[in-house]
Amino acid sequence: MANDFVKTFVQMCKYLQEPCHVARFQNFCGVKGTFPVKTSKPDCGQPEQDGTGLRKRVQQSSEISVGNGATGDATGAQVNGMQGDNAAAPGGASDPDTARAKPLRRNSLTGDVGQEFLIHNKFLFYLFTFGTELGNEMFFIIFFPFVFWNIDALVSRRLIVVWAWNLFVGQSTKDMVRWSRPASPPVVKVEVFYNSEYSMPSTHAMTGTAIPFCLFMLTYGRWQYPFLFGFGVALSWSVLVCVSRVYMGMHSILEVITGFLYSLLILAFFHPILDKIDSFYMMGHYAPLVIIVSHVSLGLVAFSLDSWSTSRGDTAQALGTGAGAALATHVNYQLGLLMDPPLSSLPLTFPSISTSLVFLSLLRFLIGVAVLLVTRMIMKAVTIPFLCRLFGLPSDDVRQARQHMKVELPYRYIVYSVVGFSCVCVVPLLFRILNLA
Repeated sequence: MANDFVKTFVQMCKYLQEPCHVARFQNFCGVKGTFPVKTSKPDCGQPEQDGTGLRKRVQQSSEISVGNGATGDATGAQVNGMQGDNAAAPGGASDPDTARAKPLRRNSLTGDVGQEFLIHNKFLFYLFTFGTELGNEMFFIIFFPFVFWNIDALVSRRLIVVWAWNLFVGQSTKDMVRWSRPASPPVVKVEVFYNSEYSMPSTHAMTGTAIPFCLFMLTYGRWQYPFLFGFGVALSWSVLVCVSRVYMGMHSILEVITGFLYSLLILAFFHPILDKIDSFYMMGHYAPLVIIVSHVSLGLVAFSLDSWSTSRGDTAQALGTGAGAALATHVNYQLGLLMDPPLSSLPLTFPSISTSLVFLSLLRFLIGVAVLLVTRMIMKAVTIPFLCRLFGLPSDDVRQARQHMKVELPYRYIVYSVVGFSCVCVVPLLFRILNLA
């Protein structure tokens, strides 16, 4: 009985991993590739899952010059995204509802620009583009500061802990499992930024699930709002991010489901101890040392699992942000700068929206983001030349320098540690000085 269950489970996993299901979903949503050979009925089969490493996967993708996602496309110089209406539909007819588009988020480090495809449903294209952005690091770089400065500092800094751990665990698991992205063709690569990375599990699905559900669990009871409203927002956020990764051609159904369940498992482990972690960061005598050693050690473990890829930069960025925010939490507590409301004031109620409230929130956000951008620019200008000089590399081409792992990883970690520290400590202190707190 147990053996039958295992066999059925393995067969189901293989079925959900097949790229033809991704291609069929894309076709249903109006995404059509510009492949020379028609693949309207793609053969289902298990994608290659060898352990030969990232170098072989990148080399393979560059050899497929006729498939969506090829790096040698002659139209690579065009701007990513929609190229305009009235695109030529298959068969030569002009369809006003069809648009020709380039893959989203061209990767400047790998040079992968992808190949054009056709969009027959613009609403779904924009919907799932928005959904995939909800799982991107850039969204969280904006989201965490806004919540910290304008809504609830305690919730924001605990979300950063969950975000950093999710990315670390997810990216490390990818480098141990080493599954390739869904094959193209038959899959259309609507996005190519992460195409050179491993695929199992989907870290977009992980962060896009852990963050909204953690936000819901941290705020329900602390803030006054209906349970069904909070749960509905969290579930909708998660489902939109997960489905968008299949639409983008970046993950199979199995990888998205695994990422969803994996993140819930990690969240179930961390949520009960978030209060203890936060308290230790604030009051622990050896907290700064533990924070630095633990985050650097996690980075060294993750970066030693396999060859270099752009996912390492994302992991270093998350760990650096987490370390900087944790150190700032300790400094804030020691200096008496914490903005957490007293327990006697719970549950909190949302203030009525007024012109002055919106103006003050936007002013804080704009000033804070400006400080973070200036901080990032200065740190980048200082860190990359220093690392190049340290390792004997030319520093005249920043893009070329960042393609070296020994430059990219320390750069991301150092820069975003300072950015995270500035977000949690420096910017709130500036708000107090300007009477904006």
